[in-house]
Amino acid sequence: MTDYQIAMEGMSSMLGDPEQLIRTFKRGAYPEGFQKFYLSQVPVLDAIERLYLSVGEPDTMLDNMAQGFVGRAKELYDNMPRRNREVYFINQSLAVAGYVFPAILQYKGESSAELISHIQKRWKDAFPKSNIKASDYEDIEKGFHRKWCYITTAACQVRGMADDCEELNLLRTYRDTYMASQPGGEDLILEYYNIAPSIVKHINMQPDAGQIYDRIWKEYISPCIGKIREGRMEECLALYTKMVLDMKEKYFHLYPHVKSSCTG
Repeated sequence: MTDYQIAMEGMSSMLGDPEQLIRTFKRGAYPEGFQKFYLSQVPVLDAIERLYLSVGEPDTMLDNMAQGFVGRAKELYDNMPRRNREVYFINQSLAVAGYVFPAILQYKGESSAELISHIQKRWKDAFPKSNIKASDYEDIEKGFHRKWCYITTAACQVRGMADDCEELNLLRTYRDTYMASQPGGEDLILEYYNIAPSIVKHINMQPDAGQIYDRIWKEYISPCIGKIREGRMEECLALYTKMVLDMKEKYFHLYPHVKSSCTG
């Protein structure tokens, strides 16, 4: 096979089964899962790099690679039953953000950054509402050791659920893909992380903290999870936004020394 054939076939199949990929997208499992994925893609990235350094129009070549990659992703998405598309798209997007882009950056070739740029453009063309950003492996791995989803995590812990349970992973996936790509989504996420630690501290001081978290679970978190599973992404975003605003109104004002960076 020529380098071009290796590169095109490799890019078309790189995403593989995104739902299988994201099974290792959690703390503890991600390093091994990513390393296995990266090593499997090195021959493809080698072929792309050789082409990039030798062909007369490397930009056109990279765009062809990006079209092959995104075209296959769009084909898989279109072939999904309509009721499953939104959830599948979240898994697809997370697989790109958590594995494909970090693997390309890990390769550190002269073609790497340009290849990602072409994929992002083609992805936006195919999925206009999406906006996948490129992060490297180190940044993502560090993220697993930060305290994410403060209120949701606290509510789950009260119910005896693990930090890497299916429900929390589903909400994190939703946050990092769908929510982050929506207008005002990143501001909402930033607002949440600015105020949530103080809200959790205040709730934990209450004698009925367990009951408060139980109400949060029943009123906001569990319905959000249900809406995601049913593909009702906009309704979940509206409910999530309401949770942030309600928690801010009920608890954040008790901590006037803490200031958020946006109005929410």
